[in-house]
Amino acid sequence: MKTRIVPMASCAAFTLLAITVAHAEDGYDAQGDWPSPMAEHYAWAAGFDRLEYLFPGKGVEEALLWDFEAWYGGDHNRVYLKSEGENVQGDGAGAEFEALDLRYSRLISDFWELQGGVGYQGNVGSNDHPERFYGVIGLQGTAPYLIETSLDLKVSEDGDAWVQLEAEHDVRLTQHLYLQPRAELVASGSDVEEFHLGSGLNSLNGGLRLRYEITRKIAPYVGAYWEKSYGDTADMARTHGEPTENTGLVAGIRILF
Repeated sequence: MKTRIVPMASCAAFTLLAITVAHAEDGYDAQGDWPSPMAEHYAWAAGFDRLEYLFPGKGVEEALLWDFEAWYGGDHNRVYLKSEGENVQGDGAGAEFEALDLRYSRLISDFWELQGGVGYQGNVGSNDHPERFYGVIGLQGTAPYLIETSLDLKVSEDGDAWVQLEAEHDVRLTQHLYLQPRAELVASGSDVEEFHLGSGLNSLNGGLRLRYEITRKIAPYVGAYWEKSYGDTADMARTHGEPTENTGLVAGIRILF
């Protein structure tokens, strides 16, 4: 009996030693100064998180709105191209970039990226809107309770500074149906008459969208939104004959490439 146990134990010890050596060679359980066991692979992704048509309340024109994002890179370093804008229907003007950003992004913790870059606000193939260039520093990631969060500080070439905070959360109702509450806040450090922005809190926008995922890449949705201007920004809106508060409906689609 002993003659059988000893060879089996020896074999097990040899196997454990071999596995340990193999793990060491592959980098598993490696010390801090050992190279990473996995090479970082670069990839890309792009898509419209929102591509929607707005049906606002009385006194506001309908509009086509987009929120596009593309990135290329690995787990730690990426390059982002972001674009938000709208084309107000029936105003005789072309579409407008609310933001067109090129950013470098660095992962600074498990769920957060620090971003920096340059951006442009202005026209899309026309000369109908005021324009400005700016630098941007942003923090993007997932807050507790899986709230997707984006915080940006932007400073224009003229020294105007403003902050944008966006937060949204997907509530899964079924395997294909999601309810997404969303909020956006904008505050400015100074009056910028050209863009109808006053110092202090500029606006607050809240929305609720019900999305059906036909596939992970294609998901139409419907929803509603509410937005309100505050302080000097509201005063400027009244001066230009624009409403300071509005509610409306949206219909759109989320597309991932």
